[in-house]
Amino acid sequence: MGIDYNQIVAALRAIPDPQTGQDIIQARLVQDLSVEQDQIYFSLVLPSSYDAQKEALNLACQNAIHALYSNAQVHIHFKTAAQKLGPLPQVKNIIAVASGKGGVGKSTVSANLALALQKMGKKVGLLDADLYGPSIPTMFGLEGQKPASKILYGKRRMLPLEAYGIQLMSVGFIVPPEQAVVMRGPKLSGMITHFLKEVLWPDLDYLIVDLPPSTGDIQLTFAKTVSITGAIMVTTPQKVAVVDAVKAMNMFTNAALNVPILGVVENMAWFTPKEFPDYKYFLFGEGGGQQLAAMGKTVLLGQVPLIQGIREAGDVGKPALLQTDTLLQTPFMKVAAQLVQQLNYQAKEINQATKS
Repeated sequence: MGIDYNQIVAALRAIPDPQTGQDIIQARLVQDLSVEQDQIYFSLVLPSSYDAQKEALNLACQNAIHALYSNAQVHIHFKTAAQKLGPLPQVKNIIAVASGKGGVGKSTVSANLALALQKMGKKVGLLDADLYGPSIPTMFGLEGQKPASKILYGKRRMLPLEAYGIQLMSVGFIVPPEQAVVMRGPKLSGMITHFLKEVLWPDLDYLIVDLPPSTGDIQLTFAKTVSITGAIMVTTPQKVAVVDAVKAMNMFTNAALNVPILGVVENMAWFTPKEFPDYKYFLFGEGGGQQLAAMGKTVLLGQVPLIQGIREAGDVGKPALLQTDTLLQTPFMKVAAQLVQQLNYQAKEINQATKS
């Protein structure tokens, strides 16, 4: 009986990529696979950062194939990938959610945006990068939970937790909630790098990153470690929030980072009592979100009203998108739809620029 090509592919699917944890077929590390009688040929195309794992990968491939066909002659050719891979090649879009100051509802927007995209059929992860005030464990009902880990080529890697179909990672899963996070620049940067490089994120359409407010080491490290698809700015209509948000926005658009601003979300745009859903009370003023969008030459992705139910939903670990009340869901679904539209525009502009 000859060697079955499909069985060889299946055997190689059991071998993980050292960086992403995906199998090496899914990660597209295997090329030019062919079978000729008892001879098996293929290439492993690896970036230079994989040099330390070459021997382990070679042995893993040989063992997996010989477990099926002990007499097979396996010829593996190593090639260096022409393009350098970032730390998250399995993630299609990395979206930063930022603000100029705390208390504007950035984490609420991040959590519900992630759930809205998931509701649209996308594969979504959420990284809580607000190391000083991690809110995501509470908002997803995972307080006290700890991430599992696995050994991959001799190195321990963390696995995201999952809730409501969202892949989640937060410093709140590592540090007890009552413990203060006391870190200075290098350690903060190291933690962010760890979450990006040492966590085995699955294949994702979107990774939403909930950044801390203002500007600092965490934002700079994040922007320099991965290729950010774009940033979303969260503000309230209030002038003092907009003034601070401009500074954070300018950090992203600075030539050193050059991160596109995908749009603005105006949170707490107005107050709507539960008993009178058609009433609007503009407690923090009007027009701040549109003003910020104009300053950044971008769009207003949406306005989220100040509704008691949104706050209550987050506090009980079941965010607004998971509630049955459409009054709570609709603002975030609109933001998600506008975000996808903006990303489509951005992709078209990039394609046109490439062709020209």
